This record gives sequence, structure tokens and C-alpha cells, in this order.
Amino acid sequence: QVRVVESGGGLVQEGASVKLSCVASGVTPGPGTMGWFRQAPGKEREFVAFISRGGSTINYADSVRGRFTISRDNSRNTAYLQMNTLHVEDTATYFCATNSRWAVGDDTRASMYDYWGQGTRLTVSS
Repeated sequence: QVRVVESGGGLVQEGASVKLSCVASGVTPGPGTMGWFRQAPGKEREFVAFISRGGSTINYADSVRGRFTISRDNSRNTAYLQMNTLHVEDTATYFCATNSRWAVGDDTRASMYDYWGQGTRLTVSS
């Protein structure tokens, strides 16, 4: 059984830093691409970042590039999202997603992922 569990959200001030974690268990032979998406209240889910299995391919949404850093530890089946210089507009529920593909595709699209977590909420106050 595959489980994807995010953690690390909360309430922070504008300009603060937060690190999200995502553990993906039960994916055989191991999680492929791992991605982060977010959904703000009243808005559609949007791509934030992804990292390939080997870590050699990384992509970010323009809105977070230079402020967010995605990484992973395959020995722990875990991905991280380090978020710096947070803006009020970063307020959202952040979802982690993965699949069993070790080859990179158009992984900015939500449809490329088979397994999703329940999300962790981040609120950035001014």
C-alpha cells in the first residue's frame, strides 16, 4: 500500500522560512519523480517544483524559483521543500506527489503523478 505523507506546514510571518517534508512509502521499487503542488483557497492546484529520481532534473514554477529549493533523500524515500522569503501569496495547502517512473516526463503536470498526500497547510501572515 502506497502512502504519501507531508509535514512541516504551519503559520509563519512574511519573510520567514519553512521546510516541508514528504515521505512516500510502498512505491515499488522506489518513488520516481517527486513533486510539490499547492492550492490556495478558491484557486486551482498549481505546480510548485519537482525532482527526478536521481536528482539530476529539477524544475520550479516561476513564482518560487530562487526562493524554494527541492531536494530528496532516496534512502529515506523522502523529498523536501525548503521555502525561503515567504510571501503572503504562498499561503496554500501544499501537496506532495510521486509516481513509480524513474524517467522524467512532463512532470509539471499533476496528471503525471499516481500517488498524492493529503496536504499540509501553510499560512503566511503579513
